[in-house]
Amino acid sequence: MVMYLSAGWGTQRTLDVHLVQPDVVIEVAVDVARDAAGRWRHPAQPHRVRTDIGVAQVPAFGE
Repeated sequence: MVMYLSAGWGTQRTLDVHLVQPDVVIEVAVDVARDAAGRWRHPAQPHRVRTDIGVAQVPAFGE
């Protein structure tokens, strides 16, 4: 499946999105700062691989 999303930050350019099947769970660190549209103001940073949790145990985004 290919989706098209806006690049954001005022641009009209679209980005191609390719959905993938995950095979590993990682923990990420995010800043709590968000802009007026609700987007994160700073990029997420990988924190650690979670070998104690399987991919099937993590709910899909938005669930």
